Amino acid sequence: MSRGPGRVDAVAGARSTPVRTCIGCRERAAKSELVRIVIGTDATGRPAAVPDPGGTAPGRGAHLHPTTSCFQLAVRRKAFSRALRAREALTSTPVGDHLTSPRTEIATEIATVIDRQETGAGSS
Repeated sequence: MSRGPGRVDAVAGARSTPVRTCIGCRERAAKSELVRIVIGTDATGRPAAVPDPGGTAPGRGAHLHPTTSCFQLAVRRKAFSRALRAREALTSTPVGDHLTSPRTEIATEIATVIDRQETGAGSS
């Protein structure tokens, strides 16, 4: 059952969870499954799309699945500048670095295992 834009009830009577659209693949997913991206600066001080894993940075945010395929789609489509309504092109290097770091890959694998356990997928 849908409860307005951005919220979906998994089960009638269950608490709704925020839903966001990935700027890479354009699929809707729970906010907790995506990484928030905001405008910040890169190592040289230029404007850049930077990850906000805690979701606490001020300003407009965009969301992205923590996968290299969604990241590459977003780069190819120039989605970072558009989604963040930036006046100039943004470098996406900080996001790519975050997604390829070993810590992020482990967190993604853990989230996938937890999601499978909760949905019952992959069990015999």
